[in-house]
Amino acid sequence: MTWELARTVADAVLYEGYILYPYRASAQKNQIRWQWGVLVAPVDTDATGEPSSSQTEVLVEPRADTVVRVGVRFLQVQHKSVEESDGDGFTPVEAMESDGELFSTWDEGVEHEVVGEFPLAALSDSPQTLPIEIAGGRKAEAVPGGRIVRERWPVSAVARVSAERLPGPYDVVKLRVTTENTASADGPAAGRDEALRRSLIAAHTLIALRDGAFVSLLEHPEWATPAVAACANVGTWPVLVGTEGNRDVVLSSPIILYDYPAIAPESPGELFDGTEIDEILTLRTMALTDEEKREARGTDARAAALLDRVDTMPPEILERLHGAIRSVHSPAGAASTAPAAPENVPWWDPGADSSVSPQTDHVLVGAVPVSRGSRVRLRPGLRRTDAQDMFLAGRVAQVEAVFLDVDDNSYLAVTLTDDPAADLQKWHGRYLYFHPDEVEPL
Repeated sequence: MTWELARTVADAVLYEGYILYPYRASAQKNQIRWQWGVLVAPVDTDATGEPSSSQTEVLVEPRADTVVRVGVRFLQVQHKSVEESDGDGFTPVEAMESDGELFSTWDEGVEHEVVGEFPLAALSDSPQTLPIEIAGGRKAEAVPGGRIVRERWPVSAVARVSAERLPGPYDVVKLRVTTENTASADGPAAGRDEALRRSLIAAHTLIALRDGAFVSLLEHPEWATPAVAACANVGTWPVLVGTEGNRDVVLSSPIILYDYPAIAPESPGELFDGTEIDEILTLRTMALTDEEKREARGTDARAAALLDRVDTMPPEILERLHGAIRSVHSPAGAASTAPAAPENVPWWDPGADSSVSPQTDHVLVGAVPVSRGSRVRLRPGLRRTDAQDMFLAGRVAQVEAVFLDVDDNSYLAVTLTDDPAADLQKWHGRYLYFHPDEVEPL
């Protein structure tokens, strides 16, 4: 069941950016496709700048009979060519109207999942391989005035699975899964579009354990810190998935995620852009003209299904997309012991809770109290997903306030001491935020 639950999140990764609003083949943003998890044939690496392999390393707390299940999931490019009848044969065209319906030339994606199971104990002595061989094919569909030709090219790859028991007092195993495109070719592809035809698209890995548990690489116990540091993930970002607290399935994604990612229950379906707000994108889609919708329907079957869903969405479903309020503290009906908030003060304002004072509160970092005015060195942690942290690591900052979030986690609001705009940021209240364990008191 956890595997199936994980697949719902994995599908969002699989189709992230598959076709972007306004969902038409002619749209500028749809001219360069397939941005995530592309594994090209080795001969195409230099020409495309894309890698031919990815590597995932995770930590396992093993049992005597632990079994590892590995699933490699990806899309295979399928070229949809629209061809117009000219009497003597067929001529490829960008788009064609047939019996009142518009068809556009377009690259579709065919979903594949290859799964293998291996005893964990055996992987230490004998690494295993999971062959991935996907056949090509060609199929023509007659339509009034022409035909639609769909063509796929063979895809060859392999997943190599191995394990290594790490030294030390803790019983922990490092599990490695390397996925490599092994397609052979006489020479580099003429261009990126041709290279993609023999590539794995949006490639990611699901790894499950039977009778065993993973160690989170983001929120791991202190004893696992050296082992986590020894894991090398190349082109992947492994996180725990499923019901929070379960540690039996990992999704290794080409997109940065957090542990236990989930699809919001309010979301009625895929919009192919997980970084968008559902309500905004849905309203924009509703605002497309009839001609724009017609072209989108002729571009891709998934775009047509999206439009059908949006056009028939009941008002109560659309209203749900406006937002949701979820309790993060006491369950419904539980009594609260917190002091009552002053009237007309919003819950998120520090003034709503007299026990909180960001300007005078302090937190202990080790044995050192840190509060407003303290100087610290920034040490961004692994749990963070901001790529700009690489520019902040090691920088000296001044603490401006100590905040609590709605989960009662402490955060330090800081400004960089060598930033000439620090005074302006203080005036605007624009700070950088770090957990107490991500700073070193000076």
